[in-house]
Amino acid sequence: MKENTKKITAMVLSLIMAIGMMTGCGGGKDASVKKSGATRNDAVADNGGDTRPSVENETDKSEKERYYTDDVDIDVNTEEYNYYAENQFLSVAEHPLSTFSTDVDTASFTNVRRMLENRQNIDPNAVRTEEFINYFNYEYEYPTGDDKIAINTELSDCPWNSEAKLMQIGLQAKDIDVQDIDSNIVFLIDVSGSMADANKLPLVTQAFAMLAENLGENDRISIVTYAGRDTIELEGESGANYETIASTLAGLTAGGSTAGAAGINTAYELAEKYFIKGGNNRVILATDGDLNVGLSSEEELKSLIEEKRDNGVFLSVLGFGMGNYKDNKLEALADNGNGNYAYIDSVEEAQRVLVTEMNGTMFTVAKDAKIQVEFNPANVAYYKLVGYENRLLEDQDFEDDTKDAGDVGAAQQVTALYEIIMTDTKADSDDSKRTLKYQDDVEYPAPEKADETDLDKELLTVSVRYKEKDENESKLVDKAVKLASYVSMDEMSENMKLACAAAMFAKTLGNSEDKFTMAGIRDYAKGLHLDAEELLKMIAIYEEDYENSAANNLQ
Repeated sequence: MKENTKKITAMVLSLIMAIGMMTGCGGGKDASVKKSGATRNDAVADNGGDTRPSVENETDKSEKERYYTDDVDIDVNTEEYNYYAENQFLSVAEHPLSTFSTDVDTASFTNVRRMLENRQNIDPNAVRTEEFINYFNYEYEYPTGDDKIAINTELSDCPWNSEAKLMQIGLQAKDIDVQDIDSNIVFLIDVSGSMADANKLPLVTQAFAMLAENLGENDRISIVTYAGRDTIELEGESGANYETIASTLAGLTAGGSTAGAAGINTAYELAEKYFIKGGNNRVILATDGDLNVGLSSEEELKSLIEEKRDNGVFLSVLGFGMGNYKDNKLEALADNGNGNYAYIDSVEEAQRVLVTEMNGTMFTVAKDAKIQVEFNPANVAYYKLVGYENRLLEDQDFEDDTKDAGDVGAAQQVTALYEIIMTDTKADSDDSKRTLKYQDDVEYPAPEKADETDLDKELLTVSVRYKEKDENESKLVDKAVKLASYVSMDEMSENMKLACAAAMFAKTLGNSEDKFTMAGIRDYAKGLHLDAEELLKMIAIYEEDYENSAANNLQ
């Protein structure tokens, strides 16, 4: 009976929000009438034209489609993205170590998906290759014993570089039973005027209502909104009182300027007030990132969130909307606040992030997780990390437990690819001491050093440091990869095929130096039992509306 009541309430919430948007949240009557009179095809036509058939009936549209349409002026684009130069090959002789922070964010993939489905110009700076790779689920082995992370590796040929091998590194976090873990969650919601569009505040409230449906009596929910000022809409409410939570969400309207810093401070204060020892204490920020009052620059926001991250409260950042989206600010908040970052472009994506994959999104099992790869110069001459340009760390940061890094949730995965160019020469085997594990000067600090006779058989060693959720001292796990682990391209696993396809597609959209055709990328993604459906859909759109159009323009 209780579950039926929750579902009925959720339906009422959706209806209320729809009615609210029809009356023009946060805007004048004339403006709302003008927006509601626009159609999907009108909007796309203003952005260069769309040859798809018009949608005659609103009820025929998918949930995703309805949130891209109406209410959005895509002629006015003030979106902001940071530029990062693509990684280049590095010499093992000069740079034997490659160190970076883990990344489980997926915002780039869904944000670019929105651009493709709207047939907009793709901003190459919006494309982060690692987030395309990490959007998909792979079949990795889970950790055993007390370890929270297991290291999986595969070595094969590189599809886009005939002179290189390709190394896939897959981290698999431990799955945990969250039934007995209570949650203390603060919904921090941007209700400024820029959030009035249908794919912003109405979608935010639906997303949070879906999450609230899964909470129980011992969970605590607070709701903080911010526009010109911050307001506590709900404080410490039991998760069992879904109707109260849902009605509070339904009553939110958009209007005013955006003072995000005040809201962040209040949200953390509430999270600390209702802190549950051993529980899931988290602030979930929902916004388009368009801050314009008070602290608003990336550096100011980074400093603010760094002050908050060591108090045991984690951060999830959910981005919404288009046209004025500020990806750079939201990424800075997530990266520096013990958090993860997703872009919600539809009800389906909200369901995936906040319901289907809630354990990974909400329950951290390994914080400040860092990866360091040491290459053996006897076998590797050069290497290039695919993506992670904004996650690179100094080599000395790996053993520095004060250095902030990525956080990994229950059962989540982290996937990385390296292009590797092998060397034809062998290192001098008469050396009496080695730098790190493979080279001269100092001994490798691992507790058990491999036999000298075995080192020349190793390609590299993958090391991972992470902290338990409530601890401040890191743990180390590592794995040596031997030359004998190589498999030919014909024997390549589905894990690597899917990761390759995602990487190649991202490289295409990001204007990489590497060039591909959609047909070539599709060959790696099709026919897999792993779920590559979203990638194949995006490839089809690109091939039809971007690749073919570009070819026609050249004729």
